[in-house]
Amino acid sequence: MSDQTIRVAQILAGAEKGGAENFFVRLVKGLNSQPECQQKAFIRDHSHRVETLRNAGVTTEGLSFGGKLDVLGRAKYKRRLNDYNPDIVLTWMSRASGNTPAGKYILINRLGHYYNLKYYRHADYWIGISKGICKHLIDGGMPKERVFHIPNFADETPVTALPRDSYNTPIDKPLILAAGRLHINKGFDILLQSLVDIPDATLWLAGEGPEENSLKSLCADLGLDSRVRFLGWRDDVTSLMKTADVFVCPSRHEGLGSIVMESWAHCCPIIATRSQGPGEVIEDGYSGLLTDIDSVEQLTNAINSLLKNEELKQQLVENASKVYAEGYSEKYIVSEYIKLFDLLKNKLGKPSKVSR
Repeated sequence: MSDQTIRVAQILAGAEKGGAENFFVRLVKGLNSQPECQQKAFIRDHSHRVETLRNAGVTTEGLSFGGKLDVLGRAKYKRRLNDYNPDIVLTWMSRASGNTPAGKYILINRLGHYYNLKYYRHADYWIGISKGICKHLIDGGMPKERVFHIPNFADETPVTALPRDSYNTPIDKPLILAAGRLHINKGFDILLQSLVDIPDATLWLAGEGPEENSLKSLCADLGLDSRVRFLGWRDDVTSLMKTADVFVCPSRHEGLGSIVMESWAHCCPIIATRSQGPGEVIEDGYSGLLTDIDSVEQLTNAINSLLKNEELKQQLVENASKVYAEGYSEKYIVSEYIKLFDLLKNKLGKPSKVSR
């Protein structure tokens, strides 16, 4: 093995389904194509994810990653991690970060949201996927010089649009798409209220979560049952984007809003609220349209104006494609991780206990 090879352990104790989990797979596969990066993934034993990574040539070990009572599982994980002898350990989200102790390796915690920092303080370095999350880390006491900003990239696999009449959708009427966990933070209730004054439009809402029954009840109360399709969890959101006229992200809270990058990469104009992530990356009127959080009126007006203006839609798509290519593409983001790993291994190294 070359001295320039960087041994990286990727740690994910995530859910069976989820946006962060999907991006984990994309990044690990992207890094696996780089000759200077040797990886092993330690993940919760979800067979579909283990199989996907192994089929991509990534050495992968499925583990339990249980709670505090899973003493044997935690011990097994630590033993396997030390046996791999990584240069760098990159942990994703709270459970993986909390279960991974400081060691002789360089420990990086990656944060995709504004999490409680108690699970992350023992790390050597931190990655925030948005500038706002980086500020959250620094404001929380992490040394500024050891916090790095690296966003996410989209699933760039070429896709084909679904037939426009899928799910009994009128082919000659506007089609709006929204996607994400059906949670109060996502603001889908505001989108449903907006739809009342967006004549003839059909909404495809992809996702599942604790607010599903509440949203379906609201849909019925608003008289929208004939115009809303609840699609459940989908692994083909990018195909849905190819089909829809506009993508809407009405979130109250959003760490980065990786779905923004998905819309940019697949040429679907986006309207989003000024929540943390989308409000940071979208330039209003250039790469998308922004509205205030919880403003039914603003969201309604923005959607109606975009649906009626084909020239604006095309301009937003062209601008967003350029923004994505220059700062959010897989090629760009993978290179940013490789540069950071190289910097930490060969120049910065592991901070001393005094500086921590």
